[in-house]
Amino acid sequence: MIGYSIFRSVILNETSQIRLCRRTGSGTGKQLSMHDILGGGSEVLAKAYPPAPEPLVVYIVGDIHGRLDLLLEMQERIDKDKRQFGTRQVVEIYLGDYIDRGADSAGVVSRLIERGSEVQARFLRGNHEQLLLDFFHGGDCLREWRAVGGSATLLSYGVEPDLLTREVRADAVRRTFKERVPNAHQQFYLESGSYISIGAYVAVHAGLRPGVRLEKQRTRDLLGIRSDFLDHTGDFGCIVVHGHTPVPEPDLRRNRINIDTGAFATNRLTCIRINAEGVGVLLEDSCRIAERP
Repeated sequence: MIGYSIFRSVILNETSQIRLCRRTGSGTGKQLSMHDILGGGSEVLAKAYPPAPEPLVVYIVGDIHGRLDLLLEMQERIDKDKRQFGTRQVVEIYLGDYIDRGADSAGVVSRLIERGSEVQARFLRGNHEQLLLDFFHGGDCLREWRAVGGSATLLSYGVEPDLLTREVRADAVRRTFKERVPNAHQQFYLESGSYISIGAYVAVHAGLRPGVRLEKQRTRDLLGIRSDFLDHTGDFGCIVVHGHTPVPEPDLRRNRINIDTGAFATNRLTCIRINAEGVGVLLEDSCRIAERP
């Protein structure tokens, strides 16, 4: 079983003060296809998702999983898109699962730390970062972590392949790993947040448990919930923007938006923008506004 260390919630609104999300209408299970997204324009604004609080422009990036190349491309896309907003307050939110599976987890974290010094950015924790922290701090979870791609992360930090055999004890792997992880990376993992509330939206790694107040949500659910959240068609009290469960294309529903498009396997990292027009999916050379089902 995964253990959960102390974990802070991050709440953001236009003045960076604590604020719970506003209620929205009831949800439906209808999925918005990429045909709907790409075919949209200004004419869909009457049914668009709610706007971000003024004067915010928010970019939310899905699960990266060690793909530094895709992260760099997406950040270039964000930089190009945000030039049009001038002096508006721009915030980037990353949904967690920065590590594992892909070849350059350490490089991804280094770049996110660097990005955080360049722009206003907030970083959430995914279940993969939690496994790393649990192992780092003595948890008996190396086999579980490696089963979901942890070996790639260990290798990216310079742990020798010879240590990643069944014959080597987990404590030996842990000692080497702790020597190789820079202090700045340790701090990054420890300071990753649980959720961010922005107006009508809540950004979280995996989702929310239906019927439970935001501040009462369990860390285990915020980082790992699936069917109880995904199958719920009712109102969460906010529109939940999440990752964790890969989908072939952005899954935009009335009560939630899933932007984990399986970057490691599909070469598709997804980012949405929330501003005065509502929600748009950031494309290579444009951002198309999405209609709310």
